[in-house]
Amino acid sequence: MLISPFRIALVLGVLSAIGPLAIDMYLPALPSIGQNLGTSVTAVQMSLLVYFLSLGIGQAIYGPLSDQIGRKPPMYFGLLLFIIGSIGCALAPDVLILIISRFVQGAGACAAMVIPRAIVRDLHTGNEAVKLMARLMLVFSVSPLLAPLAGSLLIELQGWRSVFWVITLLGLATLAMLSFRFPETRPLAGERKINLRKLFTTYGPLLKDRTFLQLVAIGALGISSFFLYLANSSFVMINHYGLTPIQYSIAFSLNAVAFIGSAQLADKLGKHFGLVTVLKTSLKGYSGVMSLLLVFYLFGLDRVELLIVMLFFGYGFLGLVVPISTVLALDGQGAVAGSASALMGAARFVTGAAIIGGIGLFSDGTPLIMLGGIAACAIIALVLATGPWGITQDSIRQV
Repeated sequence: MLISPFRIALVLGVLSAIGPLAIDMYLPALPSIGQNLGTSVTAVQMSLLVYFLSLGIGQAIYGPLSDQIGRKPPMYFGLLLFIIGSIGCALAPDVLILIISRFVQGAGACAAMVIPRAIVRDLHTGNEAVKLMARLMLVFSVSPLLAPLAGSLLIELQGWRSVFWVITLLGLATLAMLSFRFPETRPLAGERKINLRKLFTTYGPLLKDRTFLQLVAIGALGISSFFLYLANSSFVMINHYGLTPIQYSIAFSLNAVAFIGSAQLADKLGKHFGLVTVLKTSLKGYSGVMSLLLVFYLFGLDRVELLIVMLFFGYGFLGLVVPISTVLALDGQGAVAGSASALMGAARFVTGAAIIGGIGLFSDGTPLIMLGGIAACAIIALVLATGPWGITQDSIRQV
């Protein structure tokens, strides 16, 4: 079945946005959830932590499963699980049920995150894959651009539970969109069977591919630095700087504009300078901006305007790092794209959860710990890309 590039980007972009949407819409609600359920900030943040964990762990299953039985069946199951978890969150009487429901929700959402990356690899490689990935991110941008603001309005009008009812409806709409004339991009010969013994064996060669693992680690550190902002920014912006939830949502959206906007330039820059060169240059820019922001804060420049402006430029560089590192990692993994995408996604969310959990032990509500963690992630990613065993064009596998 022929399908237009626009429809591919639309469907895959919406699918990819489901998981982050369930984060972005409820970020402004974190303080009010704690007050309403009579629990601590740490307990409320745990609902975000377990969501990251289930997103990461689940991808390790859905990816190789999609290599065995095709891309669409696991996505159907995942979306149904996401809907069930969303309903559980909306009805949660206490923080424990909320945390459990968030885990279920994440276990479903991860299917819609890992498999679209594999579908991109099914269809394209190289600069064409970067171009499609950027289009996905353009559709995906609706989540970080509008979701926090929509969540803030819903919370003010109907309370935090309304956020999860809206997410439930969006899950149902996404399930319908996937069902309507979207083709299977991994047609398999013969009967589709689940081979449990071979389900994880495809990870063996991937774990021996040093360049693949470096690119996965670079992407994981980049995404984790953004997760640190997700987990701490509402408390820093609202409690420390005194912004309203709507003002915070606008500031959050500016970062998304930088991230998504720069991603649209990735394929053009890659064609002109080479993807590896653009990746390394972007990492230098990202680590430089974030390190400078940390230095400014340490020298007493604790101003929300400076924070917003510097984060805008920093996440502009990160918008180039994420899609390029993703495409370079998947370029040589056509036969096991689902497994490679799963390992990549699992690494991102497990790393993110570990960093959030570790940083959370020292968080005091000020920007210091958040900025220190972001700068550290950026610097380590830069070292992985440019150090003695860094990424080179010759080290990238091609098929």
